[in-house]
Amino acid sequence: MELFSNSTFRTLERGLDGSQLRQKAISDNIANAGTPNYQAKKVSFKHTLNDAMGSNLKAHKTNAKHMDFSTTNTGTKVYTNPHTTYNHNGNNVDIDHEMSELAKNQIYYNALIDRMNGRFQSLQTVIRGGN
Repeated sequence: MELFSNSTFRTLERGLDGSQLRQKAISDNIANAGTPNYQAKKVSFKHTLNDAMGSNLKAHKTNAKHMDFSTTNTGTKVYTNPHTTYNHNGNNVDIDHEMSELAKNQIYYNALIDRMNGRFQSLQTVIRGGN
């Protein structure tokens, strides 16, 4: 039996997992900013998070050429773009971009943690009987 079977907890957990993976990729990129031929990693977990949120949205088409929303689960992906080079040594890490991504990811992570703490505080209030 899962103690926290609520879908909100699962969604927050998946968001935290994705943020943690993104943090690792960004820190790897920063650590390898001077490594010859290193290709910067990017993380995509939007599809996984959307699936966790139960995004079974139907597209409202106003034209027959409009496409439906994708319902396939592609999962969390770590990928590189080998077609870019920013440095003379074949490295494509843009340190300014990585630092801004690091800041955005930290804000996202903190927001998820705050929301998770709010859910736990609500549970605490229920357990204590409203006190």
